[in-house]
Amino acid sequence: MMKNLVLGGALVFVLSSSGFAQSRGQDLPVPTDVKPGSITCEECPYPYPSSYLPLTLYGQDVRMAYMDVAPQGQPNGHTVVLLHGNNFAGFYFGVVIDALRKEGFRVIVPDQIGYGRSSKPIIPYYLADMARNTRAILRSLNLDKAMIVGHSMGGMLAARFATQYPDVTERLVLFNPIGLTDTRFNNPVGDPEAAYKRTLTSTYQTIRVSLMRYVAHKPSAWNSEFESYVRIRYAWTLSADWPRLARVQTLISNLIYLDPVVDDWAHIQAPTFVFGGAEDMLAGTPAAFQEGMKHIAATIPNAKARLQLLPGLGHVPFMEDPARSLPPLVAFLKEGLTK
Repeated sequence: MMKNLVLGGALVFVLSSSGFAQSRGQDLPVPTDVKPGSITCEECPYPYPSSYLPLTLYGQDVRMAYMDVAPQGQPNGHTVVLLHGNNFAGFYFGVVIDALRKEGFRVIVPDQIGYGRSSKPIIPYYLADMARNTRAILRSLNLDKAMIVGHSMGGMLAARFATQYPDVTERLVLFNPIGLTDTRFNNPVGDPEAAYKRTLTSTYQTIRVSLMRYVAHKPSAWNSEFESYVRIRYAWTLSADWPRLARVQTLISNLIYLDPVVDDWAHIQAPTFVFGGAEDMLAGTPAAFQEGMKHIAATIPNAKARLQLLPGLGHVPFMEDPARSLPPLVAFLKEGLTK
């Protein structure tokens, strides 16, 4: 039995038994070959080169990183924007980028401010700002239309982008989104300083257990790619700049709690694919996740939403089984090529 709690704005996945945690790495030794990592991910293995857009946010000069990947072969004239989840940045989208560019799509993959190779300012964090910053990238590239794909927290951002910029959003994919319910009324916000202190004390073991939530439905789905991202996140905690990043991560956790998108879905105008692994356990149980996804699809007006859930796959299907999870995504986006 598992449930989600919000403590000090940070989403905490509560495990009902110590055996669950131990079987997922709570008792594993700390690797000794991990070096301190840059909090701007300079040594992170990105699949394609990054470009940077200068911005000024809340009086601070920052830069926003993004990958701009050209189509492979004949361009189809359309662009896809991939919006990453909270525990990642654009670096985990390599297999998705390759599947899309093979079909002629140009692919833009931002690192949101506070993530990946982008700046880590101590500022308020809001989905509307993230949407506007993403729009600024598209504008800088002279792109007036794009298909928007958001995974996990990126699914929340994708919904917000689609409602803020309906004329830009050709098609929308909500890919294993979080934020399926507004939890503010069941879980009062806690002390942000306590949440920061918890984040500051992150260890290799706690990071690994946190990411293993994504394969809680099937622990054998854990693979070397998941493990590599544990090592990346652990390397950040060894950096002298870790206190800054820990503060930023705490602020962003507040965003997930305080900036729900449950009222956005009814205002989405674009054709939408509500999609993902059916066994996602971040909502507490797969059944709760599936009901939430059905609710999203039913709430999007004018019968413009289509629901497809893949049995046996969890929160990050394209890392578990790209051969099963990517063809439906690509097929949905290709339906928009004639429009």
